[in-house]
Amino acid sequence: MIYSRHIGDAKVYNVIEYIGPTHAPDFVFPELDVRQMDPHLSWLAPHHYNARMQRFVIAMQIWVVHAGGNVIVFDPGVGNRRQRASERMHMLNTLTPLWLAAAGADAKSVTHVVVTHFHSDHVGWCTHLVDGRWEPMFPNARHLFPKIDFEAARAVHERGTPNVMGGAFEDSVLPVYQAGLVDLVDGAGEVAGCLQAEAMPGHTAGSLHYRLRSRGAEGVFPGDVMHSALQIALPHLNTWVDGHAEQARASRALFLKRAAERNTLIMPGHFGWPHCGYVRGSSDSGYRFEPAEPEKRGE
Repeated sequence: MIYSRHIGDAKVYNVIEYIGPTHAPDFVFPELDVRQMDPHLSWLAPHHYNARMQRFVIAMQIWVVHAGGNVIVFDPGVGNRRQRASERMHMLNTLTPLWLAAAGADAKSVTHVVVTHFHSDHVGWCTHLVDGRWEPMFPNARHLFPKIDFEAARAVHERGTPNVMGGAFEDSVLPVYQAGLVDLVDGAGEVAGCLQAEAMPGHTAGSLHYRLRSRGAEGVFPGDVMHSALQIALPHLNTWVDGHAEQARASRALFLKRAAERNTLIMPGHFGWPHCGYVRGSSDSGYRFEPAEPEKRGE
């Protein structure tokens, strides 16, 4: 599915690679007492949690921004035909390139690919398989990778360790780097003419998020500072894949404070329908999630 919105003059699409009730609470949040969810089930279900299955609804989504003549793809998903340890990501065969093209992000028109952090479900469509070789999917785009995450992954690869990032470094990152299409971002300054990069470490050491401002409106692409809307109400919760626990909590607290104060549209990687929204409240009164409906459906 493809949905669209505006942030000022910028047109924003989110393209759903796949979505479903997939993750058990104790798998996603090892420290969660499921009784903590009871006050929140009325708004979590059905779009963020399937109570009958007792599974969180997790989306794999790719954001596309049209701004100032640029076509920017954020966190390009899992990708097709990848050998992955997770059954949910293994050897996908979706129509994602056609869906991206429908959102105005065909392979040749994309000017920038922005990756918030180095996990395998955020880099996949950086490449595609051509005659048995992994080639850049977006040959005319600059690929903005988090410097800390990239250098850490490259160091492991250069030591001869196989399957770095579950194999994603070899099949989704290295071909783009070897093609000379990579710029490393350290979390400071403007990129792509319209985005402000900010360090948001915790999920990974080099995690970034990106602010988009236009005509007084603001949106932010935070990657995986949160996996579920539940973390807005219970921000102390970390996922099992948050590599640096206390940093992750500190970054999430800062993110929520800023989002609430600035009336920022938050566009994470994995939220269920409508996949984005606003943070309301404060650290003192507690935060809550306000969904933001898209402008159009099925565009």
